[in-house]
Amino acid sequence: MTDTLTDTSTAHARAAAKYRPVFERIAAGALDRELARELPFEQINWLREAGFGAARIPAEFGGDGLGWAEFTDLLIELATADSHIPQALRGHIALVEDSLYHHGRGDDRSGWLRRFAAGELAGNAWTEPGAGGTATVLAETDAGLVLDGRKFYTTGTIFADWIDVTAKRPDGSHVSVIVATRTSGVETYDDWDGFGQRLTGSGTTVFTNAAVDPAHVFAFENRFPYQTALYQHILLVVLAGIAQAAVTEAGTQVRERKRVFGNGNAPLVRQDPQILQVVGEISAKAYVARAAALSVAHSLDRVFAAREQGADVEKAANIAAELESARAQTVLSTLVPEAAGAIFNALGASSTSASKALDRHWRNARTVATHNPFIYKARIVGDWEVNAAEPPFIWGIGEAAAQEAAGAAGLPLPAGTRDQPGTAG
Repeated sequence: MTDTLTDTSTAHARAAAKYRPVFERIAAGALDRELARELPFEQINWLREAGFGAARIPAEFGGDGLGWAEFTDLLIELATADSHIPQALRGHIALVEDSLYHHGRGDDRSGWLRRFAAGELAGNAWTEPGAGGTATVLAETDAGLVLDGRKFYTTGTIFADWIDVTAKRPDGSHVSVIVATRTSGVETYDDWDGFGQRLTGSGTTVFTNAAVDPAHVFAFENRFPYQTALYQHILLVVLAGIAQAAVTEAGTQVRERKRVFGNGNAPLVRQDPQILQVVGEISAKAYVARAAALSVAHSLDRVFAAREQGADVEKAANIAAELESARAQTVLSTLVPEAAGAIFNALGASSTSASKALDRHWRNARTVATHNPFIYKARIVGDWEVNAAEPPFIWGIGEAAAQEAAGAAGLPLPAGTRDQPGTAG
């Protein structure tokens, strides 16, 4: 593998020309899908066929060779078209990154890179229901390795060919297991009932005596070290896209509105300076959201490059990426819901019509903002600024006593209690 991901400006121009027509098709039906609660199977297949799942993969394996800044630019455009889809691809993007990080470093991941370049997609199955811990078990039987367990928040898996699963062996060691969705004993359900991001496919997946290829089992401790920053980054992308969608929506609704209030400031709403101020403020917040996401993207480019620059450089880059994503999350988690909700300040009561679903932007933004609570991220950043305390790279949700015991013993948190990709809590 060559680590040079092509000339990114040229690669970005080619990729944008290829994917933007697909984004436009996706945007055209977004409102209808929201109203009908129709999962975007067809739209994700359009992206699959266009090769979007291989945007980060080097050209030598059949991808676009984009750096994180260029890929983020396109992801924000996709999130503007339909905020559900980048989140549904979150687990896939992370598994591609894990393959890129490890390939050529004593580990041949070319098979996975070529699968993804051929259009195969991955979902995730990390989080488990209940108080915490990992109950999903990878066991050796006479017939070979089998997987048994139940996972929730398995975002994107319903659309995918592969599932990135966390499990433990009977000896207690934690592993990552990649399982084909077509495997007998694998069932995925669309039972996510959140009020926002309803079309991400974040439901339950159950494994019952599901066969596992030994070559598809990896020690969890060897996951790429900046995965938490990357998972958070995709949520920042989603928020930036929602903010831009709110700008577009506000502009359209104000421009087309005919009814005016008698105590307004102009004969047409689109000429009213107070209404224009509202739209301008929404636009400014969307600008900040995009800028923040792109800033984090540059930190991911730096941390990816740092993996070849020695342990000290890599550690510093990982800390920087984690802190950047946390700072951006702390701001955007309130800024974007504010922007999405401000649409109604520019319009009348008719804007609350369910047929317009203008509330979807706020609902989606607020749902994304509940992931990995930003109040804790703000405290982590503050601890760094005051005490130079390194940020944690893995944290969890579950039974406090179990997590405290693990920490006291110097053990990593069980995979099922970590803050997982696709979780809502």
